[in-house]
Amino acid sequence: MPRTRKQSSVSAAAPVSSRLPVFPWDRLAPYKSTAAAHPGGIVDLSVGTPVDPVPELIQAALKAASDSPGYPTVWGTEALRDALTGWVERRLGAAGVAHENVLPVVGSKELVAWLPTQLGLGPGDRVAYPRLAYPTYEVGARLCGAEPVVYDDPTELDPEGLKLLWLNSPSNPTGRVLPKDELIRIVAWAREHGVLVFSDECYLELGWEAEPVSVLHADVCGGTYEGVVAVHSLSKRSNLAGYRAAFVAGDAAVLHELLQIRKHGGMMTPAPVQAATVAALGDDEHVAQQRARYARRRAVLRAALEAHGFRIEHSEASLYLWATRDEPCWDTVAHLAGLGILVAPGDFYGPAGDHFVRVALTASDERVDAAVARLA
Repeated sequence: MPRTRKQSSVSAAAPVSSRLPVFPWDRLAPYKSTAAAHPGGIVDLSVGTPVDPVPELIQAALKAASDSPGYPTVWGTEALRDALTGWVERRLGAAGVAHENVLPVVGSKELVAWLPTQLGLGPGDRVAYPRLAYPTYEVGARLCGAEPVVYDDPTELDPEGLKLLWLNSPSNPTGRVLPKDELIRIVAWAREHGVLVFSDECYLELGWEAEPVSVLHADVCGGTYEGVVAVHSLSKRSNLAGYRAAFVAGDAAVLHELLQIRKHGGMMTPAPVQAATVAALGDDEHVAQQRARYARRRAVLRAALEAHGFRIEHSEASLYLWATRDEPCWDTVAHLAGLGILVAPGDFYGPAGDHFVRVALTASDERVDAAVARLA
């Protein structure tokens, strides 16, 4: 049957996926199979997905709110907004945070991927992110047709056409922390040139050898949130990756625009998850307990990797060790897969990582101990 003109037009259009890089994790599949064949089973230190239990008080809050037959609101309940503003002031050193300065989102990855589109960016606009970075910053730029740009120091970028600047401290994958003075300098530069700053701070509560500082800290933003927004997630600090609980905080005008767009798009955090978020942000004890778990795993893995011939760079915060044997990263991945240990190749995060691997701390104590034994 001959195609109609309309059918031909649709089939001839380039698919949106053609703008995107190959999904990196698919390339790791054969190494995962090698590691899984180890007699003692795989130790998966590749994807940074939490493995420890969701704290009981958060589960209880979720269950208590489970009879939620109506639609939730995109902006969240008043209780949720109170919890967000209170936590941002208490934990980030921000001042005068109002409900207009916070917005819940359906997991931080969704926000990162679709932010340039929701900001109305497109061809001719530029989106900048660190040279070694979470791949979704680039994906977000490409989805809307903007130009992705990498940097070592963002203040050395040409500000012409630069509409969105991503910061990431603590960094994924390197664990590097941007000092307060550096944040102050970057924010001042961005404001001078009218560049919107989004700071991905999802690992802020996991500082080990440095104390991460938020872009919303009064010393950094000068007590005004104009042109700055921070992104936070409960996935790592509260083991809530499965809940898709995250939020943004900062410039009220920017968040108001995002709220209007997200209302039309139905981007609503489920009501039970909103209730769970309130419970999670109101309790510091479970965060301290989870930090202690990660600190122990980090200490034994770092020692084992260094004894095995690795050098660890940065890694002063976050859930990863940025490690190298000064060889191509895929050679290192293959070597460790032969020991039943799966890690992420550094070039997933940019060509500058091609001699590094990212080793996640997100495995059970038993599996981490197994990796330590095999490295010995």
